[in-house]
Amino acid sequence: MEEPKSTRINKYLSEIGYCSRRAADKLILENRVTINGVVPEMGTKIVPDDEVRVDGKLVSTPEEKPVYIAFNKPVGIVCTTDTKAEKNNIIDYIKYPKRIFPIGRLDKASEGLILLTSDGDIVNKILRARNNHEKEYLVSVNKPINPEFLKRMRNGIPILDTITRKCEVEQLDKNRFKIILTQGLNRQIRRMCEYLDYKVVKLKRVRIMNIRLDIPIGKWRYLTDDELNEITRLISDSAKTHFDEP
Repeated sequence: MEEPKSTRINKYLSEIGYCSRRAADKLILENRVTINGVVPEMGTKIVPDDEVRVDGKLVSTPEEKPVYIAFNKPVGIVCTTDTKAEKNNIIDYIKYPKRIFPIGRLDKASEGLILLTSDGDIVNKILRARNNHEKEYLVSVNKPINPEFLKRMRNGIPILDTITRKCEVEQLDKNRFKIILTQGLNRQIRRMCEYLDYKVVKLKRVRIMNIRLDIPIGKWRYLTDDELNEITRLISDSAKTHFDEP
């Protein structure tokens, strides 16, 4: 008799749209997840008949169509689903009636485009940095930009024990530039600027892959079918395995 298909608990919570895999790992470490009434270890696998609960509430695969949202995040809102620990969180701000979570992050001090969804599978694919998905930002700094700054930003800056990937950087005016990244290191643009003795005054994300920011600050909209079809094409060669979250 064939063995039932097993899935790691963090992958399961992600695939059913409960939360991202990283958030699932945190829930497991905090002993907030149970499988058949037992608190699991990290990496525990489940089979279809297992009963999974989070904070005592039964978790099940949603039957509804997944939700995909583009949101223009204001400064001061934190991209976390932990509504208990962070009062200015993105979930309470949007107040969407069903469970969604952000794809990646955008600093509290930054504004602009962030995507949210109930589809854990697409999160895993988009967040994998090695898939080279572009993110475009408009950045204002505290003093005039010079050619040396542009050259060094384009060719890689040593931060967080690595060298940033080569990227597109275009000066827009005296103190403002556009940058297109294909990786998501923690506070990457701010750290790059700080290394060159510049301070970011304003940072706004205006594009993720094929999705452009086209809504007022603090507002959200659903992704269009055309946008979703293009995202599906862009991530079609992405595996469902481990990802690097920005």
